[in-house]
Amino acid sequence: MTSQRRSAAATPRRARSEDLAGPAERAGLICWAPVWISVGIGLWFALPFQPGFGANLGAAVVGIVGAALWYWRLDLQAGWRLGGATRLIGFALLAVAVGFGLSSLRAHRVAAPVLEFRYYGAIEGRVTGIDRSARDRMRLTLDQVRLERVPDHRLPRKLRLSLPDGVTEAPAPGTRVMLTGHLGPPPGPAEPGGFDFRRAAWFSSLGAIGYTRSPVMTVAPPGTDGAMRLHRLRMRVSAAMQERIGGQAGAVSSALMTGDRSGISEETNQMMRDSNLYHIISISGLHMAMLGGFVFSALRLLIVAGQAVSGRGVSWAAHKLAAIGGIAAAAGYLWLSGGGVATERAFLMVAVMMGAILADRRALSLRTVALAAAVILALAPEALLTPGFQMSFAATIALIVSFRPWHRLSARLPWLLRPVVMLIASSVVAGFATSPIAALHFGRMAHYGVLANLLVVPATGVLIMPMGPIAALLAPFGLEAPALWLMGLGTNWMLAVGTWIAGLKGSVSLVTQPGPLVLPLLAIGATMAVLGWRSRAGWRGNWRGIGGIVLVAAGFSAWLNVSRPQMLISQAGDAVGVMTPQGRVLSKPKGGSFTVREWLEKDGDMVSQEEAASRPGWEGPVKIRQTGFAGVQVWHLTGKGSAEAVPRLCHDGAIIVTDQAVDKASNSKAGAGGACQLFDLNRLRRTGAVAMTDGEAGLRVVTTRQATGQRPWSY
Repeated sequence: MTSQRRSAAATPRRARSEDLAGPAERAGLICWAPVWISVGIGLWFALPFQPGFGANLGAAVVGIVGAALWYWRLDLQAGWRLGGATRLIGFALLAVAVGFGLSSLRAHRVAAPVLEFRYYGAIEGRVTGIDRSARDRMRLTLDQVRLERVPDHRLPRKLRLSLPDGVTEAPAPGTRVMLTGHLGPPPGPAEPGGFDFRRAAWFSSLGAIGYTRSPVMTVAPPGTDGAMRLHRLRMRVSAAMQERIGGQAGAVSSALMTGDRSGISEETNQMMRDSNLYHIISISGLHMAMLGGFVFSALRLLIVAGQAVSGRGVSWAAHKLAAIGGIAAAAGYLWLSGGGVATERAFLMVAVMMGAILADRRALSLRTVALAAAVILALAPEALLTPGFQMSFAATIALIVSFRPWHRLSARLPWLLRPVVMLIASSVVAGFATSPIAALHFGRMAHYGVLANLLVVPATGVLIMPMGPIAALLAPFGLEAPALWLMGLGTNWMLAVGTWIAGLKGSVSLVTQPGPLVLPLLAIGATMAVLGWRSRAGWRGNWRGIGGIVLVAAGFSAWLNVSRPQMLISQAGDAVGVMTPQGRVLSKPKGGSFTVREWLEKDGDMVSQEEAASRPGWEGPVKIRQTGFAGVQVWHLTGKGSAEAVPRLCHDGAIIVTDQAVDKASNSKAGAGGACQLFDLNRLRRTGAVAMTDGEAGLRVVTTRQATGQRPWSY
């Protein structure tokens, strides 16, 4: 009787559990969790203000309501019961609130002072990072910073300095150095709505950037700090690999093993971008999966062979022991490569997949990928905005979705052709999934990228990634030379293919920067399409899939119909560009080169700054340039003394841009009765870059400050 009562009491609970699990199982809540968390993160970053106590309290209330709807069985007075659909809505609300809250916590945790002014003087700090700038200069990252006449509470937690041209050697990590240099806050977007480096710097606790023309002096040798000792070990391994392999092949090989990219020239970086191979020289899920997969396969083969020879089995299955070895190898790779954000993300993906093997689950499934994404977003919500995160998961999901049709197709192929066809198919699928994201972030389309990856990825998996750990195992015995030779063979092949592909006519084209809604439409639409057709919800799943395709089509339509700002003004006031039927016409052939390059790339225009400045439109001497826009005169004044012309030119609503600070009298005249619109250096430092568009409603002016809102990084 007792057991019967227990069984009867347990029955409602079991039924309730099954009732709760049923909708979750059918809707694939595990797969949807990172999607709704991403929505919450996206909402947090899209706000034009920093969420305070009230906003976070509201998010918490939404989360509590969502949890109640999801978990509890509620009987309403009308007599009907909340069903599975309401629980799914509750789960979505809960996940959105979690994403919002995680973003707030992360922003608070990484908060650090940002240099609020231009600084020139003595700089002291500890070397924590060495890399190379876009201008091909050696660059140092310093922490434990000391600046003259700057109180401790205003000192940046970290800063980054470019060294003079020709410097090829940098101090060892952990060395305390002193130098004289120029510093400033991280720069804002090149235009409203553009990439905000300040936001990326904020989440890296990077509070200042600059350069030095003076020698770097050593104040104290490297200490015994464990992290710095590991960093020095990485640099020694990197130097040894570069010396043994040689050239850019050695630099690329060391970057793949240690994460040290300071030896890779900007010319090589650009070639890899143009050939769509740049993702290979940045440690990501591809490399971690190749290394973990190689170790897993090798260990499994050895264990099975050992069992066959000995005739005795082991308590655990071979594949589980091999999975533990794969996790250990991936952890070692993470440790050696410095544990960057992208590398940590890749390790988590591999660890989750190997963990699935230990739990007798499929290593590659939408659920394991969703779990990895959720963990990464919980640890670093800002990763959602990075191209690495988006491209890694887009490629992985696309490959998983293609597995089922691939199995049906491979059964009809001769076994000799299967690896070749699988390689071609996987490259095409991954390229198709990542190309829109790459074009969206980088504004470039590598038309022969699939061919380049077809030729290079096999060499990466067979020669480059396996030979690295083999060389590390053989190095203590002095037997690493053959493995390094094979690794160099693979990287030389990679560079040769990249050079050939990048040199082909029409290998690269630029695409216009899309609007802010394009990426969310593409991402949510693609996710709905994948999860809709992969679900077991019958016609409801099909309708979700169709809805996803509609959203993707809407995203591409919005991208094709995007319009660029008709006039752009740089934050420093040293460049102005006006759109014409021939393309954007620049006021000067020199000045503001980084900003101007961003403008032209986002326009989808491959011309140089000099070519864009030679187009008809601007007139006058170098220091006083003039053109027409929106029915008024536009003046661009540059150089010392040029601002003296402001009172003379300020009339009839003219637009005046100058890279000099204008006196109060001229500013007062500009504001009196709308005599002119004056954008001097002081105003531009407050507003950031400016975009103007002339429409039916009149002249629309948008500043970077307005576009980014009042956030901690929009100083």
